[in-house]
Order: sequence, then structure tokens, then C-alpha cells
Amino acid sequence: QVQLVESGGGLVQAGGSLRLSCAASGRAFSAYTMGWFRQAPGKEREFVAAISWSDGSTNYADSVKGRFTISRDNAKNTVYLQMNSLKPEDTAVYYCAARGGSYYDTRAEKYGYWGQGTQVTVSS
Repeated sequence: QVQLVESGGGLVQAGGSLRLSCAASGRAFSAYTMGWFRQAPGKEREFVAAISWSDGSTNYADSVKGRFTISRDNAKNTVYLQMNSLKPEDTAVYYCAARGGSYYDTRAEKYGYWGQGTQVTVSS
């Protein structure tokens, strides 16, 4: 079992930056692949980024490549999402998710554990 709690969301102007954190509790955090997803009003939840537990390899949605960076600190049981050059279209509730295994799957249904979400609002 893994419990996830996100923090770091807020209101920022376009071009600004935010860093989201996801603190995990439970055993064997280092054995879970961690992902970030987001959901805007009226839209489906979409993949943002993921990081494998085994080698730290990462995967990003095309819409955030070059602007967002996912990282993890296994000693702190925490995964981060550094978001730079934010755009109004990045506005959404951001969710942290975890799945067993080393593959950084982009499909939300493959993640068994979810946080409650944190709101990110980017003003133009």
C-alpha cells in the first residue's frame, strides 16, 4: 500500500514556475514507478510525466517536454515535478500516481495509487 499527498500547487502568471511535490508513505516506495497526470475542467485526465524506479528513466508528454522535469528522492519518499515556462493551458488539477513495476506507463488505468490532487492555475 502506498499513500500519496501532493503539494505545491497555486496561482502563477504565464511564464512562471512551480514545483509540485508528492510525498509517499508506505513500504517500498523505491519499487514503484511514479507518474504525474493532470485534469482540466471538462477534459479527461492526461499523462504528464513518469519516472521509473529501476533506472530513473523518464517519459514526458509532448506538450510539456523541455518545460517540465520529473525527479524523485527515494531517501525522502518524494517525487517532484518542476514546471517552468508555464502556459495558461497547463491549468489543471495535478495528480501524483504510483504503480508497481519499472515501466513508465502513460495510461492512467495502469496506476493503482493516486493522491488527492493539487490545483495549478496559470493566468495569462
